[in-house]
Amino acid sequence: MLPELRDRIVANSADRVAWLRARSTGVTATDVARISSQRALYVVAQEKLHGTGFTGNVFTEHGRAREPEIARWVKKVHGIEPSQDLYHAESNVRHLATPDGIRDHAGRLELAEIKTTMKEWRSIPRSYLRQVWWQQYVLGAERTLVVWEQHRDFVPIEPEPRVRWVDRDENEIHQLVGLADQLLDILRR
Repeated sequence: MLPELRDRIVANSADRVAWLRARSTGVTATDVARISSQRALYVVAQEKLHGTGFTGNVFTEHGRAREPEIARWVKKVHGIEPSQDLYHAESNVRHLATPDGIRDHAGRLELAEIKTTMKEWRSIPRSYLRQVWWQQYVLGAERTLVVWEQHRDFVPIEPEPRVRWVDRDENEIHQLVGLADQLLDILRR
């Protein structure tokens, strides 16, 4: 890991309480993924202020169970180390992200984002792209390997996950930073 990133670690998800508490203080990739309109912005703000009561379901449990297995495959095949660290952006300590994987590839930071899905993807869903671009911004990464495993009744349907590289997109990042700052403004009121 790049030394300057160590100084930006806020929490580690192995300590779930500290990690959730730290995430509640800022805007995460999960938050940004959901902000697709002004209405969505206010919904996310209300949920951050008052909570949702959502603690997971069979799908999130499946994803949590499979993620370490998929992360081991990503490390073996692509050399990207698993990560559980929550980072803040260099320019704003309330801009937060926890990538699923991270590596320094010849001085170029690359991330991994792991998903499980019941649906076949023709392309990466837009909300996940927002999540990826946000993580790239927060960490200063150049690209992200999106890794997804499709399942039927919680059984993987292919022997290996599918992957696709997503390059950094400064225009998308600029828009996301603006939305995140709007969210932070709402939360301050």
